[in-house]
Amino acid sequence: MSFLYQALPQINLFSDRLSIDRIRGDLGSIQSSVAKIRPPQEFFDFRRVSKPANFGEIQNRVGYNLGYFSANYIAIIAILSVYALITNLLLLFVTIFLIGGVYGISKLGGEDLNLPFGKFTTSQLYTGLMIVCVPLGFLASPISTMMWLIGSSGVAVFSHASLMEKPIETVFEEEV
Repeated sequence: MSFLYQALPQINLFSDRLSIDRIRGDLGSIQSSVAKIRPPQEFFDFRRVSKPANFGEIQNRVGYNLGYFSANYIAIIAILSVYALITNLLLLFVTIFLIGGVYGISKLGGEDLNLPFGKFTTSQLYTGLMIVCVPLGFLASPISTMMWLIGSSGVAVFSHASLMEKPIETVFEEEV
């Protein structure tokens, strides 16, 4: 039982991070990232795709393209993340249930939940949420989903970054 009292401040810190003001601030940074997305004509310019001559050229291309197309790569990772959640419905349910549970409990403001059949403290509610979400979370296989997401994102991002040549203008700027 003492474990729950030690974990409660950490859970409250987690629920504070879900506050509306913090989300609004994060949306501003997301909007600035979306503004940096390169157009599809530039991202999918097949005239600039070529096989690199050596490993040094791969490093050079990846170093440049990760910075230049970073917003596009973040969008690809976000799309793959949504795809992973849609194809793993149990993980999607557990995620929504956990976020909704933490949000609902944090809306109580530390007060007890009074229902017709009983009175529950916030620590009891967090414990009940944990008792439901942990076993369902193991069944949802989040580790294999994360491994798939890391692998597919890595292949997509690094293959594009290594095969896409730098623009001609940057090659001339490096020589000067």
